[in-house]
Amino acid sequence: MTIRVLLADDQALLRSAFKVLVDSEPDMEVVGEASDGAEAVALARAERADVVLMDIRMPGTDGLAATRMISEDPGLGHVHVVMLTTFEVDEYVVQSLRAGASGFLGKGSEPEELLNAIRVAAAGEALLSPVATKGLIAKFLAQGGSSDPGDGDGGAHADRLAQLTGREREVLVQVAGGLSNDEIAERLSVSPLTVKTHVNRAMAKLGARDRAQLVVISYESGLVRPKGD
Repeated sequence: MTIRVLLADDQALLRSAFKVLVDSEPDMEVVGEASDGAEAVALARAERADVVLMDIRMPGTDGLAATRMISEDPGLGHVHVVMLTTFEVDEYVVQSLRAGASGFLGKGSEPEELLNAIRVAAAGEALLSPVATKGLIAKFLAQGGSSDPGDGDGGAHADRLAQLTGREREVLVQVAGGLSNDEIAERLSVSPLTVKTHVNRAMAKLGARDRAQLVVISYESGLVRPKGD
């Protein structure tokens, strides 16, 4: 199955470089290029993209707004957004996750990192580096995150957490810590398939698009707190 990739960046040279790299892989292809967020949303719908590499800072509709538009569109539920950023750890990362991104990648990443990020996102996994997950993201989410006063959803998330079984909550805590299904399975002495089932049920009950959103919900609801609090 070929992964359909959309490139959204206002720098044509960077898009060209990414296109050459992506198209060189047998399991993925670039199906469109956008220079702003509004165009990215339109192309994601028209070209049936699986993964969007989205620059955060673009003229007009920026990457954050475009990601939010994609995540809120029921017809684009299959689309996974990977944010491209110059700086790995900043508040934009938190906002991008809140907007519905599956994760983020630094523009200076190695080619193999970029290709792996596309595959990870397409599989519905969270693309979150340990530094960001355990550091600034945890800090911002636990404190209410961005400066937007209407951004917090902690109360709503806490209510939905009540729907989870004890085991689902336990697995959710491990997911928030950045562990893979295999790592969680080993820690909880269950099979990876069992962990996957619990993760999928938690996503359904919490209305999460992917594992990245489970991480956001875990911190915003107060289920998980950053170390040192």
